[in-house]
Amino acid sequence: QVQLVESGGGLVQAGGSLRLSCAASQRTFSMYAMCWFRQAPGKEREFVATVSWNGASTYYADSAKGRFTISKDNAKNTADLQMKSLKPEDTAVYYCAAATVPTSDWVEVRQGSYDYWGQGIQVTVSS
Repeated sequence: QVQLVESGGGLVQAGGSLRLSCAASQRTFSMYAMCWFRQAPGKEREFVATVSWNGASTYYADSAKGRFTISKDNAKNTADLQMKSLKPEDTAVYYCAAATVPTSDWVEVRQGSYDYWGQGIQVTVSS
């Protein structure tokens, strides 16, 4: 069982930056691909960014490309999402998730493949 705890959310003005962090409880964290999803009010939860088990491969939603950077630190058991040039439409609850994957460089975008989820953290971008 992996427990995930998000931190770093809050209120920021448009154009600003935030860094979200996801801390995992299990030492085998290094064997999981990690992902960030988000859910805005009245909308379905959507994929934002994912990083492979070994941290070498990443994949982003079009809305995140060029502005967000996902990273994974297996020594610290953390997966971070650096967000820059934030827009009001980035306002959402952000969730980190962990998935068991077949290879160390596998990136996974399907929500149903993620076994463990954090409780979510609010990010609000004011205009």
